[in-house]
Amino acid sequence: MASPPSSVSSERHTPFAISLLAGGLAGTSVDLALFPIDTIKTRLQSPQGLVASGGFRGVYRGVLAAAGGGAPGAALFFGTYETMKPIVSNYRRRSDDDDGADGQSSRSRSHQAPTHMISASIGEAAACLVRVPTEVIKSRMQTNAAGSSTVASTLRSVLSERDGRSFGSSVLGGLYRGYGITLMREVPFAVVQFPLYERLKLEWGRYQGRDASPAQAAACGSFAGGVAAAITTPLDVVKTRLMLGSDGRGVPYRGVVDATRRLANEGGGYSVFVSGIQPRVIWISVGGFVFFGAYESYRSFLMSCSGSYFS
Repeated sequence: MASPPSSVSSERHTPFAISLLAGGLAGTSVDLALFPIDTIKTRLQSPQGLVASGGFRGVYRGVLAAAGGGAPGAALFFGTYETMKPIVSNYRRRSDDDDGADGQSSRSRSHQAPTHMISASIGEAAACLVRVPTEVIKSRMQTNAAGSSTVASTLRSVLSERDGRSFGSSVLGGLYRGYGITLMREVPFAVVQFPLYERLKLEWGRYQGRDASPAQAAACGSFAGGVAAAITTPLDVVKTRLMLGSDGRGVPYRGVVDATRRLANEGGGYSVFVSGIQPRVIWISVGGFVFFGAYESYRSFLMSCSGSYFS
């Protein structure tokens, strides 16, 4: 493959503060714009089903919780992701040089997929520290669970749970229920999405002889997100059930294995594992367009305004 034109960057490095601010603003934008689709997806995946969980009524229930956690979660992800990219890239380069593999070193500089996979995985682990409590509260409100009339009442209800099914339940209640399965969903999602997103952006830039515009990056993010969403839907279904806490008869789930086994035994067989796949793919595809377009636009604006302030 021919080398990219000199005006096209093969790998960019974004200052931590700029990626933090741009990520936070982008996260808020997509959460507010696409929340109703997320609500319908969550209700489709609930054990009660769409209609019993509220149907198409009150599709903005839980939006304050989403907005409150979306911005810091996205900020933490992009701050970590952009910070780790040069660190991981330099480590891989040094490893190639130490091995004396000049050809391999050259290839590793042009093929950055492992760098993006590792960096995105670390970013997701950090972001889930904020994202999981947000999702727990949001899921309860979206499905009209008992005691979820307001954000405050839902938070009190979740904090009062002491069943040992989530990390730190003696102090944090059920706030981190589903953290493990969320990581199991988000890391594979990121491993698919971000290398594909970065590669599509790079190839588009190579084709036109300049870096991809924010609108072009948004299209790349939309396609990459849709592919990753479809692949990881079964993990998302298990995650949703664990966060809701119990099945349709009110029997609590005892962990990932138990939830997966009971889902497989529900009416409809294994099709339950793709419940909500259509709204999930639509939501993440459209969300990817809004999110990455907003992120690239905010990033470009902040970079042009900051000079060396954030460096």
